Amino acid sequence: MEIMSISLDKETLQELNEIQENLGFRSRSKMLRSAIDLLLSEYKVLESLKGIHNVVFVITYRDNEKNHVSNILHDFEAEIKVTVHQHNGTMCLDMLNINADAQKIKKLFAEMKRSKCIRSLNFTLLGHCQSR
Repeated sequence: MEIMSISLDKETLQELNEIQENLGFRSRSKMLRSAIDLLLSEYKVLESLKGIHNVVFVITYRDNEKNHVSNILHDFEAEIKVTVHQHNGTMCLDMLNINADAQKIKKLFAEMKRSKCIRSLNFTLLGHCQSR
């Protein structure tokens, strides 16, 4: 097994330590390998997509980052069919129902994953569509 180092801010490290303890991981390495496996699985599912699909993205972000998130989503306005927005204190949750070509879905996923403003991103593939 190869060794890899990463740098984390104090807050993120604290959160990871809490998660490790709460979920019962024996080590940070085991926990991070699990997180990496999840990212790899998501990526493989998205990479296999061809044609037009219905997908639901669920994202969370801090309320003070809503403009940045809105800027990302603006480029995908035509593909986002339904948006549900909910506030929870200083956090926001958006559920986006998207009907789009696989390439657009992959592009949106990549942009949201890269964004430092988006705290979490999950997706569910609803199915392949014949046309829009």
